[in-house]
Amino acid sequence: MTTPHVFNTTAMLIKMANQIAGFFEALPDREEGLRSVYEHIRKFWEPRMRIALLEFLEQHPDGQDGEIGLSAFALEAINNHKAELKPAAQSATPATP
Repeated sequence: MTTPHVFNTTAMLIKMANQIAGFFEALPDREEGLRSVYEHIRKFWEPRMRIALLEFLEQHPDGQDGEIGLSAFALEAINNHKAELKPAAQSATPATP
């Protein structure tokens, strides 16, 4: 069962991803638009935000969950670059000065 806080956070991330996708979908070059959605999310979203979005897609591969859902363009952009959107693993060994 999803808690209201998690649902609200996920819903906000979906809304943001759809807004980003809506902006870049207007580009004349579709591939550039898809790549731009991925690049924006990778550059400007915190790792925990990207993790939450990817976890949502693991649970809902079609990008839809009741009243919330990714647009087709957002879903395609994210699916095309899932591996690159995963945050880099933190090193288990502390860096030495």
